Amino acid sequence: MTTPVRSGGTQPAAARQSSLRGHNLSVITRTVFGEGGGLSRAEVAALTSLTRATVSRLTQELIDARILTERETQVGRPGRPATPLFPAERTMAGVGIEVNIDYMAGRALDLAGRTLAEFKEPGDFAASEPAVVLPALGDLAAAMVAEVRATGARIVGAHLAIPGLVDADAGTVLLAPNLGWDRVDAVPLLGPRLAAHGLSVRVSNDAKLQALAAALRAPGRLVPDPTFLYVSGDIGIGSAIIVDGAIEGGQHGWAGELGHVSIEPSGPPCHCGSFGCLERYAGKHAVLDAALLPLDSTAGDVQRRLEAGDERTHRAVARAGWALGIGIADALNLIDIPKVVLGTGLAPLVPWLLPAIRHEFATRLLAARFIEIGVEGAPPDPAPASTGGALLALDAVISHPASWVPAS
Repeated sequence: MTTPVRSGGTQPAAARQSSLRGHNLSVITRTVFGEGGGLSRAEVAALTSLTRATVSRLTQELIDARILTERETQVGRPGRPATPLFPAERTMAGVGIEVNIDYMAGRALDLAGRTLAEFKEPGDFAASEPAVVLPALGDLAAAMVAEVRATGARIVGAHLAIPGLVDADAGTVLLAPNLGWDRVDAVPLLGPRLAAHGLSVRVSNDAKLQALAAALRAPGRLVPDPTFLYVSGDIGIGSAIIVDGAIEGGQHGWAGELGHVSIEPSGPPCHCGSFGCLERYAGKHAVLDAALLPLDSTAGDVQRRLEAGDERTHRAVARAGWALGIGIADALNLIDIPKVVLGTGLAPLVPWLLPAIRHEFATRLLAARFIEIGVEGAPPDPAPASTGGALLALDAVISHPASWVPAS
């Protein structure tokens, strides 16, 4: 798996014995995790071009560090016994937590991708006070962390997902328009109960973590086509650019703010301060308003209205598809990505959104004459940003296992 977030470059360092060992450890973990487990040492050696002796020695270090595990000996294809290697279960965990407009959630995953604990609490956090919301989230997260540690798992890191611009290095929410937050020092506000666990919490954009969840089947294991533009449909519209399973964040990590592309410059005002933004046409509240549905309705409610042939709902979704088609076509003209994944509230509506999206592609996308842009829904997940946060935390182990394996 490639590094999950790209932003800027670094100069390569000269190789030393310790860095060579670290590189080889990561080659082994990325190979085993990338295959989903089941490889023997001999198969790892063949796939990586490392010697069998090197694979055997480093694999044992990874087993001792509880990153990999062995299962019962099986008979390999040549007829010799083979001991398959798998990601270890219930030994290390990554944590993702999130605040969205209408819920807060959290999830803890182990290296095998199993959910060790989770929570999801509904609420109304539009124009909310971060000094109230974040401590409440911190208390829920602290209870989840305690539950995970009771299983014996070691927590390797945590990510807090916020729908807005963030400074990940500073741990600051710069602007979250729909939450009404501006320049919030988020991590300290999570409160003393979570701080007592000593976690390293980083702040991330929610759509980018959702996209990472869509790019991975399990920790370290990419989906077959891991290059796409991800577009989420919550109250607002978020997006992220994924290339070979890695988030392309741009210089500041802010690339992909598709929800605030202006579809109509004289359109309705947006919380961001602009006018006619994409989320004012394709966001959850925009679709529900146009369909005359209550604002607490779900994507499933919209889907049922569509299936029943409700004309107003069909018009509302077609309008959202028209706006999405314009915004996505503009983005694809710039970034040359071959696939679009629609997530959260947009995913169940893909069959009804597609005609209008494809109509706009045919008109506005220069490459439409030459290639077919795939458009599909993300896998169902009630809290995909939490899943992505947990996966990103676990990637620190998979991509840099030397930090978790004692020096030999």
